[in-house]
Amino acid sequence: MTTTADTIDRFVDCFNRQDLDDALSFFADDAEYLPGDGKTHRGLVEIRAAFAPLFSGKFGLITFDEHDRLIDEPARRAAIRWTCRLDLAPEHTRGTRSVQRWVLRTAYGRRMSWEGTDLFHFDDELRITGKYTYGSFRRPIMVRDAT
Repeated sequence: MTTTADTIDRFVDCFNRQDLDDALSFFADDAEYLPGDGKTHRGLVEIRAAFAPLFSGKFGLITFDEHDRLIDEPARRAAIRWTCRLDLAPEHTRGTRSVQRWVLRTAYGRRMSWEGTDLFHFDDELRITGKYTYGSFRRPIMVRDAT
């Protein structure tokens, strides 16, 4: 029997193997992804577009080291705390000539990292229905409360 923990292990492995199609296979068709930048991506097409730069090599080789996890199997919820490591060396960029990667390499050198937490919601088939990312890679986004 597959557990939420097994699903998280396999999902994170997709990022570390740079396999976008496999990563997307974990999402429900109507899933939502909030990457922590104030945007919401709904459905597989929008989530693919949001993830594509990470998997393309545009920014270099991205790997995730997991530090903590909390899993609530009955509620089908999980949280993981991670470090994302980014290797900006040219051999990890898959031939892309990204200005953003060049700027990052100039500012940070060959490698950089940031900390974050992902909260996951799953359906009864353990497909991801919500992925909510909170990371230290940028200042907090402030949104005016309309109410």
